[in-house]
Amino acid sequence: MKRRLSMTVEAAEGLAIQALTYLAGDSERLSRFLVSTGIEPGKIRAASSEPEFLVGVLDHLVCDERLLTDFADEAGIHPTDIGKALAALGGRREPESP
Repeated sequence: MKRRLSMTVEAAEGLAIQALTYLAGDSERLSRFLVSTGIEPGKIRAASSEPEFLVGVLDHLVCDERLLTDFADEAGIHPTDIGKALAALGGRREPESP
């Protein structure tokens, strides 16, 4: 069973950094991220301390269901935790529960 995260801003930032590390761990994933965001590889380290950049990392994951589920599986979390992290960082809002 996947763990569900409590989503504080600090936890959301940590998850976004973990997601960035996941993206950087594979040249194809990183290349798609760089193309979709337009960021230069040499600027990633400095940008990673910016909340807007971290939102962009998480947003990149949620826009690709396969990437989202692969990352969630590797991280041992539930995919909905990415949405919670986005909301905690001021990005997209979580969908309302029915």
